[in-house]
Amino acid sequence: MKNITRHTGKLEIVQRLESSLYGNPRYLVRIDGVTCKTQPNSVLGYGITNDEGKTVTAEIGTYYGSAHVVNYTIVK
Repeated sequence: MKNITRHTGKLEIVQRLESSLYGNPRYLVRIDGVTCKTQPNSVLGYGITNDEGKTVTAEIGTYYGSAHVVNYTIVK
């Protein structure tokens, strides 16, 4: 993972992507105007839909040339 930046904003699910090779869910999301994907075979794919519409602080990095969510926390 390269170029990790931190963004705070509303979490929006743009669309569900094709599942990973091992069947784990993946999503295209938008945080603070930045569109990115959940990583393949990451646990984030299972819980990210529960936090849609909430304000989060996310770490977004470049993985194989596209933006991916590394981690996020809910802002209270």
